[in-house]
Amino acid sequence: MDISLNGRIALITGASSGFGAHFARLLVREGARVVIGARRVDRIAALAEELGDAALAVAMDVNDEASIIAAYDAAEAKFGTVDTVIANAGIAAAGRSTDLPASEIAAVVGTNFTGLYLTAREGAKRMIAAGFKDSERGRIVLIGSITAELTGQGETAYAAIKAGVAHLGRQFAREWVRQGINVNTIQPGYVQTEIQGDWFDTPGGQAHLKSFHRRRLTPIEALDAPLLFLCSDASRHVTGATITVDDGQVL
Repeated sequence: MDISLNGRIALITGASSGFGAHFARLLVREGARVVIGARRVDRIAALAEELGDAALAVAMDVNDEASIIAAYDAAEAKFGTVDTVIANAGIAAAGRSTDLPASEIAAVVGTNFTGLYLTAREGAKRMIAAGFKDSERGRIVLIGSITAELTGQGETAYAAIKAGVAHLGRQFAREWVRQGINVNTIQPGYVQTEIQGDWFDTPGGQAHLKSFHRRRLTPIEALDAPLLFLCSDASRHVTGATITVDDGQVL
């Protein structure tokens, strides 16, 4: 199976840390050129310098459609039409549903759903305009979460929105199925990234960890193979799928 990304041009949101920064390094290593977007421009500038000529850092706030459009414009000016989108930007808002302020709910909806929607949509518009219907080259990967399949306390808004992301992926896949664009969702399990903070170092976090069948976090590298597959030509016949990578945590 050929999962080389040679010649691909990818845009990755939320690339200043965690999954996004890891994905940027992975895609460049596999031959892609990457446009890394985030609000924390100092971080993505440092990452772009690390990755060299294959990377372009762009200031990008997925809550602002003009910012998204400007990022795609910069990508096209530097590398050409983006053919691979990884919609990864996200934030968390911890707290019981009865305590969570409306402003924090709105922020999670804006970044994790609306921002993801606008990022994928802008990418699809440009792929359609570029004639991807014939090449069937378009790839969009939405980053969801296994919380979409769980119930619990402390992340109701986040979990419900991630469930919406999985269905949004299917809706996009259906709408663009004849336009040469494949849309799929990856649902990672609990991985130690910045968004988790020090939760798993606390007594509550340790109890949470011990509730997993294998009593461990999912290593971030576990996402590499499915992501590369979904971004590559090898996934030509895969669209509308939701792939859970969680080391059995959701079982």
